[in-house]
Amino acid sequence: MKNFKFILILIFGFLSSSCNLDEDPIFLDETLYDTPQSASAALDGIYQELTNYNTLERRIFVVNGFSGLFVAARGGDNINSSHNSQIVSLKPTYDGDSESMWGGLYGAIAQTNSAIKSITVVDNPSTKDELLFSDIAGHAYFVRAWSYFSLVRLFGDIPLWLELADSENLNKSKSTAKEVYAQVISDAKNAASLLNGASGNGYPKRYAANMLLAKVYMTLATNPDLREGSLTEMDYWQMAYTEAMKVYGIYTLVPNYSSLFTDSNENSTESIFELQISQDAANSQMGRNFTPPNYKASQAYGYLRVHADVYDQHVNTYPGDPRIDATYLSEYANANTGDIIKVYPADATRANFKIANPYFFKFAEKDKTHSNQFNNQNHIIYRYGELLIMLAEISNELQNGQQLGYVTELLDRVGKVPHAGYLGSKENFRDAIMMEYRFELIGEGEDSHNNRRRGFDYFLKNTINKHNNNPGFNANVDLTLNTTKSEVMGLPIPLKEVNTNELIN
Repeated sequence: MKNFKFILILIFGFLSSSCNLDEDPIFLDETLYDTPQSASAALDGIYQELTNYNTLERRIFVVNGFSGLFVAARGGDNINSSHNSQIVSLKPTYDGDSESMWGGLYGAIAQTNSAIKSITVVDNPSTKDELLFSDIAGHAYFVRAWSYFSLVRLFGDIPLWLELADSENLNKSKSTAKEVYAQVISDAKNAASLLNGASGNGYPKRYAANMLLAKVYMTLATNPDLREGSLTEMDYWQMAYTEAMKVYGIYTLVPNYSSLFTDSNENSTESIFELQISQDAANSQMGRNFTPPNYKASQAYGYLRVHADVYDQHVNTYPGDPRIDATYLSEYANANTGDIIKVYPADATRANFKIANPYFFKFAEKDKTHSNQFNNQNHIIYRYGELLIMLAEISNELQNGQQLGYVTELLDRVGKVPHAGYLGSKENFRDAIMMEYRFELIGEGEDSHNNRRRGFDYFLKNTINKHNNNPGFNANVDLTLNTTKSEVMGLPIPLKEVNTNELIN
């Protein structure tokens, strides 16, 4: 299925890229959605937008870099590089990665707008074609919801395109974040009602839309300025619980945690939303960019390392946790020379910036003989392990007595039990579960949001100051994270958008 699907993507991508500047992109052709075959190819084109370099690799770098948990080994492997001194230190300016990510996500939104406008769906679909068209429309709503959710969490007030741009409609003023969240909810609900699985394996099912809704409701629960009408914090926690429970029990944890980050266990029982990557079609450079240098035979840049104190907290909380070796790498043989390379903690001296922090390992190419610049490994966006943490957090806020059970279910996979921090007050459990997101999911795309979701004060206390004030902090090798509220809570609208959109000041 994976190879077949990306043959369609290659066709769609070629047709799109072959249009000249005087022609409309092929996805604007409404006849593309007239037949099941062409509509399915167009659907693959939508998901291809999420796998291109700007929307995947650059997005991963931005959301991790802006989380307060990483250092960058890019653009100069030193503490004063442009990335480390700006976005990674939570001092964002106008940068090319954020701008490219912005363009990639809005490119996906443009394709979904075309699909939503062009596809005809019927009530109560019953034929094979009716079910397929309904499913494709559901995917369009889901991708649009996910894309806007990704943008609004980082940029706040943004342009809300729900129609196609044309020569008379090239600019869009910003909508408030509250309005964007309302649209995300509407789109995710439409997706949940339309998705039926007719597109086959490898595509997200309606449960991904339910999980997205739960995430949105959790965000609104802790952000009163974004709530609608008379709904209270507890209303939103309850709605989050209702949506998350629609997903609970549908998926299962895979036995081996580390297998989630290989190309041998793709589309597993744990995967809820997974981007399908083909080396030949998608030109994915995830393995090149996020594999430690010289870990494999060909190019490997190791763009991200995890703060040493974040690693230490994981090890101290769960000694012997299998998630540690799957997440961080500190010692390995140079694939080209055989020499042993060591960084912290294998080299505990932290003598210079290059060895002061462990490499982030999840997205590395695990085949050390791999010699291609591109690789095949899929990218999981939503998985069941995260859902269990969400249910634990939600249940704690609702005080329904279920919270410890979900944590136990999660930790049983790695042979651990809930630590003492989970015992005691509601606040104790809250702090413990927010750290569990890191231990289980660090680097997978949600850290930037989860760290900020409970507001600036929580972010300052539990991420920024925890790093800046940790006992092992060394100003010669550790980044000092910014503490200015107006700067650390969001990214500026990209300069290209500001300069070209007449309706944005």
